[in-house]
This record gives sequence, structure tokens and C-alpha cells, in this order.
Amino acid sequence: MSDGNTDVPRHIVSVALGPGLPELVPAGDYEACPVTQTLQMLGDKWTLLVLVMLAERPHRYNELRRRVEGVSQRMLTRTLRTLEEDGIVTRTVFPTIPPGVEYALSDRGRDLLVPLAGLADWVIRGQAA
Repeated sequence: MSDGNTDVPRHIVSVALGPGLPELVPAGDYEACPVTQTLQMLGDKWTLLVLVMLAERPHRYNELRRRVEGVSQRMLTRTLRTLEEDGIVTRTVFPTIPPGVEYALSDRGRDLLVPLAGLADWVIRGQAA
């Protein structure tokens, strides 16, 4: 398909994405869509990098902060909280002084790695073409 060709057959769209969209898509419906919300979360500046690091192994907070050049404490905390709220990351607090905190991928987070790897492969193949 050329860069300007957006004429994808409707049956391909419905198989890949579902039944399609109504003529008018209400903004509230779009914002409330779980697919939209997930893609927005993944599009955050630091999310993918944190996910890839946690895919390697669990990390403590300061370890993540040292590995991610340029991330502020506030943004890393916000990213980790969002991932935790979405059930992608687990947070374990250890009873030490000061308390140690470790972040790891949840089962849902590990499941997310499969489509992310497919997307990464698609991007890399597209660059080689």
C-alpha cells in the first residue's frame, strides 16, 4: 500500500478492529474507550522504556531512576503509579529501614509484552523497507 492509499477494504478493518465506528464518534465515548486509554498510556514518554526494563527483571525505584537518563522523580513516580493502577506493574514494599520498594511486571504486564513485541517488529520491518 502506498503512503497516500488509505482505501483499506472494510472487511479487513472489521476483522482486525471490530464492527467499525458510527458516523459521529462522541468525544466522551472515544476518551472512555479502553483501547484509546491503553494506547495513550503506552504513548507516554517513559512508559515503554520502564516496561522494557521491568521485562528484564524487577527493579527498585532508585535503580530505575538511575537507568532512565532524563526522567524526573515526579515523572517516574507518576509513570509507575499509572502502570500500577492499570494492573501492569506490581509494587512490593519491603519492611526495611528505609522501606525498600520493588517494581515488577504483573501477569497482565507480561501479557502486554506479546503485542508490544509484535508492534516493535512491525516498526523495524517498516524501517527496513
